[in-house]
Amino acid sequence: MHIDEAAIETIGKIYTRFLPAGGAILDLMSSWRSHIPVSLRPSKLVGVGLNREEMDDNPALTDRVVHNINRKPRLPFGDSSFDGAIVTVSIQYMTRPIEVFADVGRVLKPLAPFIVTFSNRMFPTKAVAVWRALGDHDRMRLVEKYFVDSGAFENVQMIDRSMPSYPPSDPVFAVLGMRRKEIA
Repeated sequence: MHIDEAAIETIGKIYTRFLPAGGAILDLMSSWRSHIPVSLRPSKLVGVGLNREEMDDNPALTDRVVHNINRKPRLPFGDSSFDGAIVTVSIQYMTRPIEVFADVGRVLKPLAPFIVTFSNRMFPTKAVAVWRALGDHDRMRLVEKYFVDSGAFENVQMIDRSMPSYPPSDPVFAVLGMRRKEIA
């Protein structure tokens, strides 16, 4: 597990609050778990990731697409195909984030949410250098910059769920934006 059970539950609450129930959801950088609460009942949950075997082990996914977004930021989907998109605890490995975010905007329907969640945990040898150099709140600002610089999102907000708790839990941070009505 990349994060503990309490952090997974927190991410699920964020997804429940912002993702549309019954919608078609894109899970970028997908792996063996999506952390989408069952109560959301997505009409489809499409995983895009590097490892087919890991995605095959993900019971929530309805479709699996092996695609390296670091090599090809353009996603293999039509315009306005999804009602929401997520990246869960993997943003630190994205090497071309502004291009990817712009294309996520292309495949989302107008006003659809894109939610990026992360913690302070990572594989340092795989994370991009800027991520390793920043602290948690600066990482939130970095992800916010990805949203803004992509030109595809509005109403960008940051959520900090790293409050002290008992028992202690991995901190959870989220940055989300709504796809603009019109993209230039």
